[in-house]
Amino acid sequence: MNSIDRREDIVRRLAESAEPISAGAFAASYGVSRQIIVGDIALLRASGEKISSTPRGYILSDGGRSVYTLACVHNVEDTEKELNIMVDNGCKVLTVAVEHPVYGLLTGELQLASRYDVHKFVEKLQSGEVRPLSELTDGVHLHTLDCPDRECFERTRRQLAQEGLLYT
Repeated sequence: MNSIDRREDIVRRLAESAEPISAGAFAASYGVSRQIIVGDIALLRASGEKISSTPRGYILSDGGRSVYTLACVHNVEDTEKELNIMVDNGCKVLTVAVEHPVYGLLTGELQLASRYDVHKFVEKLQSGEVRPLSELTDGVHLHTLDCPDRECFERTRRQLAQEGLLYT
């Protein structure tokens, strides 16, 4: 399979999949390196494909829902609680961002939609190999949420406020 056919097949597989697909899984199925797949994904994004990275692999971004932003503040130990509140209320946590004094807005793709996604993300943080962006700003950060409706967002916001996790 040539590179053009492989990239078309990657998009097809992502469109048909209900679960994220890792670069390693793509690489194994095409008999190429993981880095080749990472390059394919970069080229697909550059051509306009809405491919997002998650802790478990790649997905095609979906539309049609409402996107909201929340400012939060907490220590790293409350990360799982915060994210679980969001996904338990029906939100998909798209990104986390911090305002850095030198680099400006730094944004990380999260794409967390379930407790399982949150668990895998927190597991990576607890491995000690990586640190959350919010450590750069004393716990202050923004989350972009994809919610089915305004009520879902407001319910999430209220619960985060009750837990003392909103930046006010």
